[in-house]
Amino acid sequence: MILASRRTATRISSWFCGIGGLPASTSSRADETHHNQHGCNTRKRESSAFVNNLLCRCASNRPPSRRSRQSSSDSTGKYADPLRYLQPQHESNNITPHIASLVGRELYLDASHPLGIIRSKIQDYFASLEKTTGTAYDIFDAEDPIVTSQQCFDDLLIPEDHPGRLPSDTYYLTDSRLLRTHTSAHQSQHLRSGSEAFLCCGDVYRRDEIDSTHYPAFHQMEGVKLMTQQSVSGADGLSGDDWLRSPECKMIESDLKATLEGLMDHLFGETEKKWSEDYFPFTTPSFELEIKYEGEWLEVLGCGVIHEEVLQMADRPDRRGWAFGLGLERLAMILFEIPDIRLFWTDDERFHSQFKEGQITKFKPYSKFPPVYKDIAFWIPEDFVENDFFEMARGVAGDIVERMELIDEFTNPKKGKTSKCYRITYRSMDRSLTNEEIDALQDSLREKVEVDLGVEVR
Repeated sequence: MILASRRTATRISSWFCGIGGLPASTSSRADETHHNQHGCNTRKRESSAFVNNLLCRCASNRPPSRRSRQSSSDSTGKYADPLRYLQPQHESNNITPHIASLVGRELYLDASHPLGIIRSKIQDYFASLEKTTGTAYDIFDAEDPIVTSQQCFDDLLIPEDHPGRLPSDTYYLTDSRLLRTHTSAHQSQHLRSGSEAFLCCGDVYRRDEIDSTHYPAFHQMEGVKLMTQQSVSGADGLSGDDWLRSPECKMIESDLKATLEGLMDHLFGETEKKWSEDYFPFTTPSFELEIKYEGEWLEVLGCGVIHEEVLQMADRPDRRGWAFGLGLERLAMILFEIPDIRLFWTDDERFHSQFKEGQITKFKPYSKFPPVYKDIAFWIPEDFVENDFFEMARGVAGDIVERMELIDEFTNPKKGKTSKCYRITYRSMDRSLTNEEIDALQDSLREKVEVDLGVEVR
């Protein structure tokens, strides 16, 4: 798993093991309000015509969905309506045209796409368990990506001051409606509806750093299983440490680990595994699973016994069970040996022709177009949030931004000001870029950061 060591602040994201899912911004300044000025008010409310122009520009930097060109009838999902996410005239709306254009692509439902292949293999494994364990898992796919903060955070015991709630990390439509940051946002609703065991898969969104393993839209799968009431009846009335020490809690832990070890063998072949204790707000005890694959230890998922308070809030106080979460991109990049997360979104047939439904095929790199490097340096204000800068670059240049890295930082003691210098790597997955077009994008970015982020470009 590619994760930084921001342990306490990022455990929600590492539930899904990293790729595409780790917030880069974890600062929780005491003076930062829930919707800070840079996270939510950077773009003015555009007119419909202006929004459409921006969407067209995003489309030119990000090829349209492969599915959308097959036929107009099965184009993309019912949630693929960019204006649905851009139009709410609310001061907290921080969704950019680039992000709005990604919603509803449903890559994971394409049976011959690497993400769809991984999703199907996981679902096939859990379907096979009905014969051996008697547990049938409900399947929930393509649910509305707009959820409430109650669903995404409160129902999962994620505290009010958690940095994952900030608009520097999360895409908001209003103060209380947002693009889900994880598929766990649907856990409580399915428990309330009476589901005993289920898999929930979908696209999720999180503002993040820019490199080959992070993208603001990615895909996750959540799994939940409630044990029969009879099997845990001996723990009725237990809570806290008494529950954690009970044989019933240990039984759930054992069932969880056996199930997930079986999943790893199903995906990777029989392999060495190891477990370590972890922390997530919504499970206790919590664990992280690593496997040894091609000589290296890789973190693949987070899991745990569902927190009793989560079950109580989901109107299932009399039940006990487990949950896990994993990132589809993480597994697909390992199994298919795909080096850049942007490739999942490409329309290039040199990519898609390599994959077939139900088959794990090692990706064969094709011609790689040359990069264009540009540096930008500026004095930062006290409330500068790096994720806001990354998001702005994506908004200006779309998917041709391959990487953004801090290459220099210093503080002028006389001025009491800090300067940061970033190197931006521009590279298209499908064509050669010209210096002239990148210069124009870079000039646009320089102007925008000064106006919207309050920096002083050097």
